[in-house]
Amino acid sequence: MTIPWRDVFPAMTTQFHRDESLDLEATARHVETMIASGASGLVMLGSLGENAALSPDEKRRVVAATIEAAAGRVPVIATVVETSTAAAKEYARDMERLGADGLMLLPAMIYRADPRETLLHYRDVARATQLPIICYNNPLAYQVDITPTMFAELATVSNLVAIKESSGDVRRITDLRNAVGDRYVLFAGVDDLVLESVVLGVDGWIAGIGLAFPRENQRLWDLAVAGEIDAARRLYRWFTPLAHLDTHVKFVQYIKLAVQEAGLGAEWVRAPRRVLVKDERKRILEIIHAGLEHRPKLPPAPRRRR
Repeated sequence: MTIPWRDVFPAMTTQFHRDESLDLEATARHVETMIASGASGLVMLGSLGENAALSPDEKRRVVAATIEAAAGRVPVIATVVETSTAAAKEYARDMERLGADGLMLLPAMIYRADPRETLLHYRDVARATQLPIICYNNPLAYQVDITPTMFAELATVSNLVAIKESSGDVRRITDLRNAVGDRYVLFAGVDDLVLESVVLGVDGWIAGIGLAFPRENQRLWDLAVAGEIDAARRLYRWFTPLAHLDTHVKFVQYIKLAVQEAGLGAEWVRAPRRVLVKDERKRILEIIHAGLEHRPKLPPAPRRRR
């Protein structure tokens, strides 16, 4: 499948039963909901998908089930989260054999690679597959920063095609454009910076809290890229308290709880994560319920999109 490298690619959760076993049927139902909302692609088994908590076989089962559920309607992007370059290469090859349309590649986990090692990791994994790759840059979470200068060095690797920019610093978008021009597709990766990111010129959004509010998420994006900033800003003000849930260390629990409260899935997570309890649960539910209670009437869809 030719991937439309723009617009909303939700970062999907992996749904579990209460006993922490995979719930592939629930995952497939949520896939259907996101496709119906207008998603242009699906990113599976990223940080929000609890990749590191799954066994190798479970990861492959989730991706295979998603490919079956998507049935060629939108591309399926499988995330590569491994502790070694060798394991990442093997996983990338397996995803290509399974029929994934692309990959999202993270730095190797646990060890904090220096810039030279990081560049070698990305080059080596890219050479192991023909699939197009989104490079995920999240130095806040993974302690490895792929700088604009480093992306300029990687520009000769043809199947490194996109960047999920999650540094938390919107200035990076302009720095990347100045360093590499339009060489890479740029995806916003932080929910509560998305409107700012659109203004600065991103091409797409790998979204989180939109899993619980898919129609509003899609409309916010459509308004923003169409240049209807006043309408987008009004919707964004309602959306932002929810979007802040994407930036906490417990964002998986927060977003899964929102998905549950919206009637689109369950909150169950894989240990060592645990569902929220006591005051923290009450506080997050207040934010989610306020969002649901004051869910806005959506402004009309824009007539044109860039």
